[in-house]
Amino acid sequence: QTICGVSLSFTAVSGVFSFETKIDKASEILIKSFNPSGKSVLDVGCGFGPIGLFIKAMHPDQTVYMCDINNRAVQYAISNAQKNNLNVNVIKSDLYSDISTSFDDIVSNPPIATGKKLNTKLINEAFDHLHPNGALWLVAFHNKGGSSLKKIMESRFGNVEDIEKSGGIRVYRSIKNA
Repeated sequence: QTICGVSLSFTAVSGVFSFETKIDKASEILIKSFNPSGKSVLDVGCGFGPIGLFIKAMHPDQTVYMCDINNRAVQYAISNAQKNNLNVNVIKSDLYSDISTSFDDIVSNPPIATGKKLNTKLINEAFDHLHPNGALWLVAFHNKGGSSLKKIMESRFGNVEDIEKSGGIRVYRSIKNA
């Protein structure tokens, strides 16, 4: 798949988002709108790896970490990184449970279907894993749970901005003020 002139190829597997090698529209919009705040980024719930791998390919100076709770997702993210000759760090982790460091940016296309409790935890704990002036970037369908994510981000960070809007999809960004 090609995004902004960068071409990567992926192997996907059933049971791992997004179930096919074509990148879903929301992830594509997040990739296109991402602008690094610093030098390190964490892709939470990376699936087979498209967001983190495109960010690494488009911003080669970034140190990219990717995590997922699903073993198969982790295996395929590692395999896709190798296939595209991209040096990233892939970790099996339930959100931040096995993440001990902080980042300049955290990105995610959160699974709305998992419910508000998990996504609230994703947002609240992101704050503790961001450097001062770091940013949390989430993408979602605004009318299918995205508006509530936006409210949670506003509540935790004290700010939230719509970075991109397209076809009902929004990219939200909150900055951890120093």
